[in-house]
This record gives sequence, structure tokens and C-alpha cells, in this order.
Amino acid sequence: MTDSIPFPQGHWPTLEPGWVWLCGAGPGDPGLLTLHALNALRQADVVIYDALVQEAILDWAPQAEHIYAGKRGGKPSAVQRDISLRLVELSREGKRVLRLKGGDPFVFGRGGEEAQTLVQHGVSVRIIPGISAGIGGLAYAGIPVTHRDVNQSVTFVTGHDQSGNTPSSLNWKAIAEGSQVLVIYMGMKHVEQISRALLDAGRPESEPCAVVCSATTDSQQVLETTLARMPADIAASGLEPPAILCVGRSVLMRQVLDWQGMMAGDPPRNTDPLGRGHPAEAS
Repeated sequence: MTDSIPFPQGHWPTLEPGWVWLCGAGPGDPGLLTLHALNALRQADVVIYDALVQEAILDWAPQAEHIYAGKRGGKPSAVQRDISLRLVELSREGKRVLRLKGGDPFVFGRGGEEAQTLVQHGVSVRIIPGISAGIGGLAYAGIPVTHRDVNQSVTFVTGHDQSGNTPSSLNWKAIAEGSQVLVIYMGMKHVEQISRALLDAGRPESEPCAVVCSATTDSQQVLETTLARMPADIAASGLEPPAILCVGRSVLMRQVLDWQGMMAGDPPRNTDPLGRGHPAEAS
């Protein structure tokens, strides 16, 4: 896509001076940006972006100042209060500000905190949703978060709280019993505690799990394992965050839906991984 390609006819919002747009950049692949995100990139004076935003996405805003404000666990990171107040400061300078966040800004992305700060300081905001890694990233790995033969519910969980520890406020027993498929963001650091909590709550040791690292990018890696083996397999693999963990039988669907592997010439490993015994179109 280039600037020579016009947007479809319709009303496209204008990023006005003094406004801040909080925008989701998707899980990594620049092609997963929304048109509203691209529209914002073309207008912004300043883009304040997170660690998971691909450099290629910033290339769509050559006219703008690019300010890095990434937060990565265990690494030197910007202080959240400073990021929020910097947005206020830039807006008061009359800048057209785009706050670009990986995934969706309201899914474990602190977008709500930043938007609230802006509103409390009298700054006008617009929210632009993005594709969350817990859905889009798993789809790139060939794992549907919902599948009629597997689950009628899915639960999204964060692997750490504000202190950086496994969330103590979560009722892991209720989570384990209440949802067939669990999608865990930022869980690699505490995967041993998380898997133990789920096992203690009654999830089976053999339950299929997947770890998707650097989802939707050229560096994407996928580890298929089980709940009991997940901590040891992650350690042995050498995989690094960012990662999404998926717990549940929908992981088995990767055996038939690994579309990237099939594009590379690999045949599906099993066209009936759930053992239904009849064609998928049959009810």
C-alpha cells in the first residue's frame, strides 16, 4: 500500500491539533493494521509507539516525529506515568498525537489508563481498536480461539499484575473450571506457577497447549506441548517473549489449520485432529 492508493469513499476522521488518538497496531504484521490506523499515521505530527510496534508500520508516518515508549518485562522501560503525562504535554503544544500500541489498546495494553489521564486533563481523545494477539496471533498459528466442537467460551488472562508477579487476585480454580480455552498474555515469565495453578485446579496434565512467540511476524515460532510439560518445554526450546500461551483442545486444530506450514509445502498432519470421524461440514 502506498500514499497513491486512495481510501474508500466515505467519512474519514481528521486528526486535529491538540487531539490524541489511541490506536491499536495489531499483533505485528503491518498488513493487520486497520484503515483508521493508516489514516492516523498519515496525519500525525508525533507517533509515540510501544516496543511491539514494527518499524515498517512507522514508515507510513514519515512526516511525524517518532518517540519510543516501550515497556518490556525485565528490561529498562518508560514509566507509565511519564508516558501518560507526555501525551498530555504534546497535546497542549498543539500537536496531532498518535499513541500507537501493539495489539488492541484496551486488551492488557494500559490504553484505558492513558485515555483516562487524557480526559482528566481535558484532552480530546479517539480510540482506534486493533487486532489483539490473543486472537490474531493464534489465528496466524492455525489455532482458532473458538471452535464449536471444543469450546463455547474463551477466557483471556494476563500472566502478571502491576507488581510483575503472577496475579494473586485471580481465582485460578474458577478460571480452570469455567472456560474450555484459556489465552494467557505475558505468561512466559511465570509459566511454571500458572501451569501448576491450573493443574492444581483440575486441568488434565495432557491438555494440549501452544506457545506462540513473535506472533504474525517473520520471527514467529510455535511450540506445541501439554500443560504438564509446558514449563520444561519452553525452557528447553529457548523461546523468548513476546508470547501468547493457549491452553485447550483448540490447539489440536493446528494439525489441520497450520496454513503457513501448508503455504511452505507441508501437508496437514491430521485432517481430523479432534477425532470427529466425519467431514467438517457435517453437523
